[in-house]
Amino acid sequence: MVIKLTKTIYKKKRFWAGVLLAQFLLFYVFSKSGIVISFFENFFEFQKSIHQMLFSWVPFSVGDLLYIILGAFLLYYFITLFRKERRNHSMIRILIIINVFYFIYQVFWGMLYFQTPIIKKLSSQKEPDVEKAKKLALIYLEKCKLTRQSVKQDNNGVFIITNLTSIQKEILNQQTKLPSYISDKKASQVLDIKPSLFKNVMNFTGILGYYNPFTAEAQYNSELPHTFIPFTTAHESSHQLGFAREQEANFVGYLIGIHSSNLELRYSTEFFTLKSLLRFIVEEDPDFVKNTLHHYSPAMKRDRAYEKSFVFRHQGWLDDFFGFTNNLFLKSNQQEGSVTYSYFIDLLLNYEKT
Repeated sequence: MVIKLTKTIYKKKRFWAGVLLAQFLLFYVFSKSGIVISFFENFFEFQKSIHQMLFSWVPFSVGDLLYIILGAFLLYYFITLFRKERRNHSMIRILIIINVFYFIYQVFWGMLYFQTPIIKKLSSQKEPDVEKAKKLALIYLEKCKLTRQSVKQDNNGVFIITNLTSIQKEILNQQTKLPSYISDKKASQVLDIKPSLFKNVMNFTGILGYYNPFTAEAQYNSELPHTFIPFTTAHESSHQLGFAREQEANFVGYLIGIHSSNLELRYSTEFFTLKSLLRFIVEEDPDFVKNTLHHYSPAMKRDRAYEKSFVFRHQGWLDDFFGFTNNLFLKSNQQEGSVTYSYFIDLLLNYEKT
């Protein structure tokens, strides 16, 4: 009887491990088919509308609650792995949970990483040029200086947001104005951008925001310096549109913010763009970057100092760990690692030429 039970448990573990392997192979094959990818793009629009109808009215992040419940179950089953009488049953349950969530993730989101890259939709596709990046950096330096004069600041002279809801509504409005040759995706006009329940942990991870593919909610860290928040929400709303690649979401967020009449959104976007250009240039010409930073306006220098102090206060092993795991995740989904911003710069320079 014991031998028969042992064989049954072994077969179950082998079955669910086999199902997981079959899923890896199946979705790999799917990723090579344009027709299948097109199907998942259309399905994304359908499931997103359903999810937003179900969850957008809830004042907190339902997706975060789902992650907490999932984490509790996995932790419980992981602990019971150390109890001999429960070990096999716990392993089977863990395999089932992984299978279910991996399947849902790939159907709802994972296949969108294999969409036609935006760079192929632009007329010119030359490699990023440092000299052109320098010229653009100087343009955005002046844009930042000008816009910064028209936004509010706190008693310490640091930029503050006065109406986040207005910014979020403007983001939805700008989604409808994206160039048709870059995006033919449907802007739902459903406001579903929420502060993360994990903000205290996020402070120490370097994560500014994230998209939840299981609920179609966009989350941001509400404790970030305000210079980060408008562009971060524009970035996460780009994921809601269906742009899965991180640097493409940055680019679409840039398009949303740079043409906005909302000065807080525009300043955050211009500041992000300037910082990204300087980050790209610094390895080739650090003196240019130092000189550009020197020519920041006094208000911009205060904003930069506050950002640096925020990052410094929250550095630690969690930041290193999440940076490493995020890097692996990006590379596993046909993206560059988290350290390089060259694809965003590539998109930016090609777009600016058009």
